[in-house]
Amino acid sequence: MTVDAPMAAHLYRSPLLGTARNVRVEAGDIRVFERGAGPAIVFAHGWLANANLFRNVVARLADRYRCIALDLPLGAHGIPVDREADLSPPGCGAIIVDVIEALGLTDVTLVGNDSGGAYSQVGVAARPERIGRLVLASCETPDDVFPPPPFTGLRQAAASVEFLKGALQGLRSRERRLRPEAFGLLAKHPIPDDVFDSYALPVVEDDRILHDIAKAMRSASETHVRRAADALIADFRKPVLMAWAAEDPVFPLAHAQAYALRLPNARVDTIADAYSFTAEDQPEKLAELIAAFIAETGGGS
Repeated sequence: MTVDAPMAAHLYRSPLLGTARNVRVEAGDIRVFERGAGPAIVFAHGWLANANLFRNVVARLADRYRCIALDLPLGAHGIPVDREADLSPPGCGAIIVDVIEALGLTDVTLVGNDSGGAYSQVGVAARPERIGRLVLASCETPDDVFPPPPFTGLRQAAASVEFLKGALQGLRSRERRLRPEAFGLLAKHPIPDDVFDSYALPVVEDDRILHDIAKAMRSASETHVRRAADALIADFRKPVLMAWAAEDPVFPLAHAQAYALRLPNARVDTIADAYSFTAEDQPEKLAELIAAFIAETGGGS
């Protein structure tokens, strides 16, 4: 009798996400997790997170929707992308849209959180054709720098992969992860240990993963987000929902409100008792807002 070896902690993915498969795009292989049937919702996380971020949102929507959560190459992924992959904001935005295209999806509801929201805006601004509606869940706006405080130093730290490697070693400690410069301002409520390990450990366990996130961090720039926002303000007439943490200490609610006023077809709904990781802190409320938004904008027909 053989016994399967236990999965390494940094590779854990919740069974709530559904079935995993790899999708080949220009940047390399992207792992996606799919559950449910119906109109498609694609979920894009940010730095040092992965598809696990949306596990409890997917669990609440998969009875009505085809939920596809991405593992983007942003430091908590399991499969490194090609060595020469473009992980600048335009490159990461292209990965999101490339996956949508490779899966043959149309009228997609794209949900982007944290820097995944920045990349979603960049990708949609460049190639909006397959997007039916956009949900920005506490992320960069034209009024934010990228990365925002207290993470602005990561761009400079990532100029040296070895320096970044040393700087991130503290993520091995579950206690140090709770500091403001780590995850302390992103999640208001405790993250389960297995999920937290899957966010924090890949970048310190696998130098290939470190190489990917270093590329993304050192090329981050609010310039790309602002250009994308300008394009969306000028030309994107499809519905946009700002699903925002009311007390977000990283992405101010006032920035979302100002951005929504400039977009042609946008509104803001707030989420109480949450920080930026609304999918961790209040998954039921986020799922409720997404479902209502899709129903109101014709995506469930």
